[in-house]
Order: sequence, then C-alpha cells, then structure tokens
Amino acid sequence: MSVLTADNLIIDVPGREAGSPLNLEIRPGQVWGVLGPNGAGKSTLIHTLAGLRAPRTGQLQVDGNSLAAMKRRDVARQLGLVFQEHHDGFPATVLETALVGRHPWLSPWQMERAEDLAFAEQALEALDVGHLRDRSVDTLSGGERQRVAIATLMTQNPAIWLLDEPSNHLDLHHQVAVMQLLAEQAAGGKAVFMCLHDLNLAARWCDQLLLLYPGGEACWGPADTMLEVSVLERLYGHRLVTVEADGAPVFVPAR
Repeated sequence: MSVLTADNLIIDVPGREAGSPLNLEIRPGQVWGVLGPNGAGKSTLIHTLAGLRAPRTGQLQVDGNSLAAMKRRDVARQLGLVFQEHHDGFPATVLETALVGRHPWLSPWQMERAEDLAFAEQALEALDVGHLRDRSVDTLSGGERQRVAIATLMTQNPAIWLLDEPSNHLDLHHQVAVMQLLAEQAAGGKAVFMCLHDLNLAARWCDQLLLLYPGGEACWGPADTMLEVSVLERLYGHRLVTVEADGAPVFVPAR
C-alpha cells in the first residue's frame, strides 16, 4: 500500500516569500482535508503533490521513491487528481471520458478491454451518472461534470486520491454521497487527500486536517485536535459559533 511523503516541502506560491515546511505522511486508510481561506495555496499544494508543479524546496516521495524521478505512467498508477474546474479539450461522451482513467494501465496503442469497460461503468453508476454514459460531457451541468471527473478517478484506481474541491457544484445529496464514497475508498485501503471550502464536510468526514494560512503558516494533525474554534477563527478571520448535531460539530459563521 502506497504512502506519499512530503519532506520539508515548501510550495511555490507566487508573491509569497515565506512558508512553513510541510512534513506529511499520507497513508492508506486516511482521509485528509485541507482547509484555508482563498489564496492560502490549497490548489497549489495539491498540484505540487500530484507532481504538476515543482516545490520551492523539499522532496516528495512515493514509497521512498522520488516523485520527480518517476515515469508519468507510474505516477498515474499511484496518484490520481481531480481538478477544481474542468476544461474539456475535445468532444467526448461520459463513458469515453471515464475510460481515460484506464490509460495508465494500458500499453501504448492498446484498446480498452472488457474489464476496463466494466471499471468505467461501475464507477459511473457509483457516482450516479451511469444513465448519462452516452451524453457528451459538454452538455452536462457543473455538478454532473464533477461527478464524471470523480468517476474517472475511480476508474483510474490509483492508490492515492488527490481532489481539489470534490464537492464543487454538487447539490446537498450528492455532496454527502461523494464524501461517503471517498470514506469508503479510504476504508478499502486508499489514501484520500482533498482541499475543501466547507468546514462542516471536513469536520464530518476527515480524520486528518491540514490548515493553510495566507502568509504561508501551516499546522496539521488528527481532526479532533484541529477543530478548535479559536484555531479555526484565526484561520478564516471570522468568529464562529459551534453546536453538535448527529454526533459531529457544526460550525456556523457568526453575524
């Protein structure tokens, strides 16, 4: 089971000189949530962890192997990424889009096999978009397109799931369904690491939290130790009111 390690990692945020070195181990079975205000570097961090951006300093390793030295096909078998927004470069159906997730597992020019098709169809059903399989992705709503992106990641079947705002565009029912699916993936041995704007989704579903401050400061640890009102108020620069509902804390911004 794969472990993604960040050693003294400082992400490269333009215009920001300082930054706390991050020393993280993202392990199988964990659900990480990254919280912070706009501009704190959440997307930059997740793109860096995926190997799409170089860090300012520090190292990234997968099972002790340098991420920078790995072949992209090998990286794609270990790490998968859902972007915050989706820009489709060419027309494709929902099923064709999901099947892109199988490419790291195929040799060059190899056609998808029956088992690849089954992976994609099962993922689309799990994300409640199986009935859209023959629709062009450019005809979908924002929420439908987001669920197709997560289904594509599920089809890819990497060991470590990196997601930038997975609840983006989703209605309430599908937010809960997606978070439940991610928790199930972690319970099955995947590692899940995601940026979130919704503090309450993080409080309910994440067991590890990383807090990113605009100036580059960071702190992280088990969720129950990070969900302190004073800490979160400083993070967001806003007073919070907290209550408990259904066994979990609920944070409400004060007027």
